[in-house]
Amino acid sequence: MDAATGTVVFSHNPSLLIPPASLTKLMTIHLALREIDAGRASPDEIVPLPPETWAENQPARSSLMFLGRGQRVTLGELLLGLAVSSGNDAAVAVALRFAPSVEAFASLMNAEAGALGLAATHFVEPAGISELNTTSAADFARFCRYYLQHHPQSTATLHSVRQFAYPLQANTPQAAPRTIIQNSHNPLLGLEGVDGLKTGYISEAGYNIALSANRKGTRFIAVILGAQNEDERDSDAVGLLEWGFANFRTLDLGAYNIDNYLPPKRIWKSREKYVPLTVPGLQNEGQDPLGPGTGLLVTISTVRGDVLEWDTETQNFIEAPVKAFSTVGRLAVSDRYGVFARFPVALKSDATRSGVFRSLVDGIVMFFCKLFGKPA
Repeated sequence: MDAATGTVVFSHNPSLLIPPASLTKLMTIHLALREIDAGRASPDEIVPLPPETWAENQPARSSLMFLGRGQRVTLGELLLGLAVSSGNDAAVAVALRFAPSVEAFASLMNAEAGALGLAATHFVEPAGISELNTTSAADFARFCRYYLQHHPQSTATLHSVRQFAYPLQANTPQAAPRTIIQNSHNPLLGLEGVDGLKTGYISEAGYNIALSANRKGTRFIAVILGAQNEDERDSDAVGLLEWGFANFRTLDLGAYNIDNYLPPKRIWKSREKYVPLTVPGLQNEGQDPLGPGTGLLVTISTVRGDVLEWDTETQNFIEAPVKAFSTVGRLAVSDRYGVFARFPVALKSDATRSGVFRSLVDGIVMFFCKLFGKPA
């Protein structure tokens, strides 16, 4: 998926339901970052660690941050413990920071998934241990896109961090803490442009990965669910990214100052007579929080978009009054291979009703233009 436009350039079984495993932790991190961004939490705050959060009380074979009795840990450290160490104990601690129970936090996760239209995604706990957590590759790619749009700093501060050491002296009353250094579970961070996001595994799901990579202004999201082993997962993920970057790119048409290519529009019975046009750049406005975003961004083949042509098609005989940013036509963008994008065209300013005399004259001219089939 092109992260900028939401365009899916390749998919295979995208709707198949598979437990996300530790990819679940991305939703847990998202809810915490949302609270931080809203000022209702701070990465520097100390988070209580009740017994449910201790490493010794987590399920067997858990990935752990190694939380324990008597420790002092900040919310920011817990988020690193989730992103780098994939700590199930950290997931419980974050959940209990923002909800009275793990179950109540899972309800918050499901409410967010519902608000984002992720119909295939459901959570029963925040770590990804349970096979009753479900998602699909299509859903999770869309969620990753939303996550990156709202937490762009997370790739640098969390998901591309290679190592995490815990506990340190500040975290424990012990004179000589047994600090454990853990490497990121994402083995593809060394691949060009890869800066996140998360891996996951439970036996019921197989091997999962959600990747983000940015090269020369194009960012792709790749999601692999249900691979048979790590090698298959990583090989498929690398193959998807390399194929994507080799064949597609994001083109920002907003950089071309498109308004210069739009002729003013004749508005009848208007004081302004000719009104300049603009492209608002709104796609699927109000339809889908994870759909194509604002801006003049398109996903095109790497061999396209070198020499552009602009063609404006507008409605005939538009009469005032017309409000600014009312859609009156569309702009087609093409190259030597043909049209590859269309955008709505709108009035750049209000067209106000003219006086009686001009309205009468325009009405007569319009009558004869229509009679003889002349365009407005």
